[in-house]
Amino acid sequence: MAILSSLRRRSAAISVAAVAGATAVGVCLAVSSASAGTLSGSLYRDPSSAVVRWVAANPGDSRTAVIRDKIASQPQARWFANFNPSTVQSEVSGFIGAANAAQQIPVLAVYEITNRDCGGASAGGAPDLNQYQTWVSNFARGLGNQTVIIILETDSLALLTCLSTAEINARNQAISTATRTVKSGNPNAKVYLDGGHSTWNSAGETANRLRAAGVQYADGFFTNVSNYNSTSSEANFGRAVISSLNGMGISGKRQVIDTSRNGGASGDWCGDDNTDRRIGQYPTTNTGDANIDAYLWVKPPGEADGCRFTAGSFQPDLAFSLANGVPNPPTTTPPTTPPPTTTPPTTTPPTTTPPTTPPPNTTPPTGDGCYASIALNQWAGGFTASVTVTAGKSDINGWTVTVALPGGAVTSAWNAQVSGTSGTVGFANVSYNGRVLGRQSTTFGFQGTGTGPGVLADCVTS
Repeated sequence: MAILSSLRRRSAAISVAAVAGATAVGVCLAVSSASAGTLSGSLYRDPSSAVVRWVAANPGDSRTAVIRDKIASQPQARWFANFNPSTVQSEVSGFIGAANAAQQIPVLAVYEITNRDCGGASAGGAPDLNQYQTWVSNFARGLGNQTVIIILETDSLALLTCLSTAEINARNQAISTATRTVKSGNPNAKVYLDGGHSTWNSAGETANRLRAAGVQYADGFFTNVSNYNSTSSEANFGRAVISSLNGMGISGKRQVIDTSRNGGASGDWCGDDNTDRRIGQYPTTNTGDANIDAYLWVKPPGEADGCRFTAGSFQPDLAFSLANGVPNPPTTTPPTTPPPTTTPPTTTPPTTTPPTTPPPNTTPPTGDGCYASIALNQWAGGFTASVTVTAGKSDINGWTVTVALPGGAVTSAWNAQVSGTSGTVGFANVSYNGRVLGRQSTTFGFQGTGTGPGVLADCVTS
């Protein structure tokens, strides 16, 4: 599709899980120290994303460590872009169930509007708007009742050049109805509408389009999806849009920004050929900006734009180019206050017999070394586990945790290298979380089928 250079617009191309790219300015990677906006909590990392599958299948590739540590370890959006009204509810429900079990916030990108991308590289979507509403209703039935983030219809409002006035009005009504349908299906859903990006339509025009499409029913708008504009430019643009909305009597709306590829130089629109691109701000709800609910990776880094490779296909060279040389993801450091040394009061033991399975924790070291504790989320047929590795009184420079899985099997892991899948499974640090200061911690996690671990057999330093 020809790029509309006068608008510096995004030229899109998608598969089930991805869309394409457009114009750019650089941004540095930084992590704010203060949360803001209306969202809080950890974002969900999809254990079946294309990059996670590639890393698992290519452990010996020279690019794997960089891609694993800086891309596969991070939460990214799951795209719903196939017109599948009979199966979409079950697909959404499965994805949401896994995220809820992990007690994390999933990001879902809905890309199904009729006449998608004005018939360009990402043409598709529902055959008509009546069938679109059927699809959305089925989608909403799978959303559960916990917090989810919905990126609703990228480019649907910023790109209207192919539509007549009547078609624009019909699309606006469809998006407004879709927003309310999602909110009815899950009142805790956070819904964001298409705000384009800072080098496309003006802030005033963007606000007008958001109002016409029912942003008053949504939580706000998203910008920079599949784009390269700097986070600072997008934040300034977002503030101008919010100001315009406030002037229309629509208050309380906030922005989310796609930072998946905006950490490098600007250049031509296609990320398939540009080696100056870099991943931007790591995904987080901890933005430090009251106008911004989250920095998200909506466009999965490493998935092609369609000008050189098949649109949406995962390309390890692209992923390595985006991640190479950028800082490692931040690690969570727990409070450094040592545990209390006083003896807790004694209590009367319970009259019921406690379980005989040992608690899934290793023994804390009295001196040097490490120990591990686990938070387990079990459901019928599967589980997720979050493991905290804590150093003894001295710093450690590498660790391995051994897990007994007599009734389960590991299907994916993050922030750790895994050896084995069932029976006795080992997890070792990756490049950025092997060093742990004395009395401090780092975390990793894994997901599996069957039953979770009954005991963490050992934590050793290397």
